[in-house]
Amino acid sequence: MGENAAGMQRGVPEGMDRETLEFAQQVFELVRSGHADRLKPLLERGLPANLCNQRGDSLLMLASYHGHFDTAQALLEHGGDTELRNDMGQTPLAGAAYKGDLAMVRLLLDHGASVEGAAPDGKTSLMLAAMFNRVDVVELLLARGADAHAQDAKGMTALAAAHAMGARDTAALLESRSKPAAGSGARAPLETAR
Repeated sequence: MGENAAGMQRGVPEGMDRETLEFAQQVFELVRSGHADRLKPLLERGLPANLCNQRGDSLLMLASYHGHFDTAQALLEHGGDTELRNDMGQTPLAGAAYKGDLAMVRLLLDHGASVEGAAPDGKTSLMLAAMFNRVDVVELLLARGADAHAQDAKGMTALAAAHAMGARDTAALLESRSKPAAGSGARAPLETAR
């Protein structure tokens, strides 16, 4: 195997031997494939639940994004951090909301995920769910306290994002939630994109 001038084997990060790198790659593949049964013994023997890949995606981020509920649950039971962000500033909750995975969103919220956590561009999980017409997820996030009036860096709310993406069902839901109930005090309407 060739080495570069610094003495590092090609393709292997400095300080990591090829065997360790291959093991880490196998762990990430287990998570992406949803093999909770094979992951649990590794976690019980001390595998760090918050291990991240080269893009900063944690094991929990990958399990959440790929919809592997049992794998995510195992990671959470072994200390998986719901707020650990990848290099793009995204959380596992944002990935699950984007995918429309209601069970995963509920699991993450039940384990302490912040319903208001936003990416660097200000997009919240509610905005992502609204944009991609994930009605059930929008309802759950609102029930758990998501702020429908929150704005991203461009000043867009979840309703504006839903309209911009043509997500009619979530737009209608958000509009209906902004209307005051009969006999109650008026609420400010949700802003829409102009």
